[in-house]
Amino acid sequence: MAEKRPGEPFSRIDVHEAKRMIDAGNVQVIDSREPHEHEDGHVPGSLQIQHMATLVHADKLAKDRPILFICKSGARSAVAAEFAAALGLTDLYNVEGGHDAWVKAGYPMESGR
Repeated sequence: MAEKRPGEPFSRIDVHEAKRMIDAGNVQVIDSREPHEHEDGHVPGSLQIQHMATLVHADKLAKDRPILFICKSGARSAVAAEFAAALGLTDLYNVEGGHDAWVKAGYPMESGR
């Protein structure tokens, strides 16, 4: 279940909720890690935008559906979600535990770009 903390412009979700949302469709998944990390393995269908480049790539962010941000553990993705909020986007989620938790849960991964 999503958790919204005071002062945060995004909701926090665990990997199980993220998987449910992805399986239901109509979400965008942003991998906020470095390109080499993304190439080593990522959530299927995710778009790699390094967290500090979120503002530069604003045109690639969905404006018509929820955006799930994921990184290795949840810290960089939270920063990326903050940047997306600064752009005026509101349906934002940070995947707590990130790829580490995703892999531990046994969820599928893709490699390459």
